[in-house]
Amino acid sequence: MNKNMRQKRINKEEALKLFKSKSLLDLGKMAGEIRKNKHPDNIVTFIIDRNINYTNICASECRFCAFYKKYGVSDKEAYILSKEQIFEKIKETKELNGTQILLQGGLNKDIEINYYIELLRDIKEKFKIHIHAFSPPEITFISDLNDITIKETVNLLKDAGLGSVPGGGAEILTDRVRNKISPNKINSRQWLEVMKEVHLAGLNSSATMMFGTVETDEDIMEHLFKLRDLQDETGGFKAFIPWSFQSKNTALNPRGVYGHYYLKVLAISRIVLDNFDNIQASWVTQGAKMGQVALSFGANDMGSTMLEENVVKAAGTSNSTVDEKLMVKLIKDAGFVPAQRINNYDIIKFY
Repeated sequence: MNKNMRQKRINKEEALKLFKSKSLLDLGKMAGEIRKNKHPDNIVTFIIDRNINYTNICASECRFCAFYKKYGVSDKEAYILSKEQIFEKIKETKELNGTQILLQGGLNKDIEINYYIELLRDIKEKFKIHIHAFSPPEITFISDLNDITIKETVNLLKDAGLGSVPGGGAEILTDRVRNKISPNKINSRQWLEVMKEVHLAGLNSSATMMFGTVETDEDIMEHLFKLRDLQDETGGFKAFIPWSFQSKNTALNPRGVYGHYYLKVLAISRIVLDNFDNIQASWVTQGAKMGQVALSFGANDMGSTMLEENVVKAAGTSNSTVDEKLMVKLIKDAGFVPAQRINNYDIIKFY
């Protein structure tokens, strides 16, 4: 990174020009330097957790999703998990040194708000585990279904045991793209408003970006700068996770992106999001080896071991889960110091 760029914050036009004109290696070098400045200790973190999808019934019917079952249609594979099923999954997670569950599900009109409240309370009563749950579309859906505000919804969930909020449902934060790939889902303004309320309630969240559908480079920049602006205002985002769309079993015909483009997006994300400390490598969509490479293109975190993952798998990805032992080996082999973290990025174990 040159001296002038270090002295002034990059703007949207400069970022787009950089993204379009610089080679992959040039961008990677710039992003790697920023990562080193933010994380000079050469530590790469990961978390042991499990994705629990409490229902696959969803009224949103996004074109990029192969996981959901239509609301109101009889389907033998449609489900709502019982508390006992969820508790068993959490018990297994704890036995594997897990510190967190990621609890997300479809937009299911048959689930009343008491399901969420009682589930959170019962989990906190039975288990010492962090609950990272309910993306902005889910929070908005609960709010609308019960005729209460977003703020009230967030506080009800927080009081019941919600610890933080995942960045799901962001896709691309431009409505031109959202209207094509997820027309029944909340718009970009609503997603940002939910995250603002989450942060104002004292909860942290992650932010994501799914690219490789119908968006342009300009849309990607719009997404990144909207996140940067909100982070300037609230400081509530703990991490950013960009990942590429997996299309095999979906109804969407994407433009398609490959590994080099993923790394360019990752690198420009690190350059633009100067107020984000942590950028995750998406080994789930890119594979473990590409996850290693991402650590030299701006990423400082390998995300989750994902003891269970259903949504990306349903779309056709063949990447399996990565256990603790393999995660440590991947990080060490890439030349970094592996460390297990918890949700707020505090380190609880070095290897």
